[in-house]
Amino acid sequence: MLNRYARAFFTAIFTPIARLLLRLGVSPDAVTVVGTAGVTFGALYFYPIGELWWGTLFITAFVFTDLIDGTMARMSGRTSSWGAFLDSTLDRIGDAAVFGGLILYFTGRGQDDLTAALALACLILGFIVSYAKARAESLGFTANVGIAERADRLVATLVTTGFCGLFLPMWVLTAVLAALAVASLITVLQRILTVRTQALARPVGS
Repeated sequence: MLNRYARAFFTAIFTPIARLLLRLGVSPDAVTVVGTAGVTFGALYFYPIGELWWGTLFITAFVFTDLIDGTMARMSGRTSSWGAFLDSTLDRIGDAAVFGGLILYFTGRGQDDLTAALALACLILGFIVSYAKARAESLGFTANVGIAERADRLVATLVTTGFCGLFLPMWVLTAVLAALAVASLITVLQRILTVRTQALARPVGS
């Protein structure tokens, strides 16, 4: 949902920044690496010590580099398979850091095994969602379906975590993680069934 409706809006906002960075000689790959490093540091430093609000603000500042680097690549005509591979791979690192930071918090200071387990489930299922699509495409299928894409999962987690760090009760984050885990599982099943349909429709031996 966010990929379809919000991406164009935020891309327009960050286009001037992308243009400025290109003028300064910054490469899209450098922005990708710095953005991932920022997200990873913010999640693994702030979340485990219980700074959920400030950690979320820090992470959010770097999350938007995912839009900036793509815009820079398109504006400079430097889009490539390498750039797409790097961006996708480092996205997984950032996602792992966010949920990993929550797991560390809830198994430590947060003392909430249920929420920690749900964060772990979101981490694992999120990876399977991404893998299912990548593996399908490597075999010549498409799997662009699902009710819980990466952007949806990440935004829902960050927004809820941030506000739970301010005033919301922690059970709200528990509920959101539970919903995301279920939605991710449904997305995995949707992609499996989609690929199965395409596979059965292929001529034998093709």
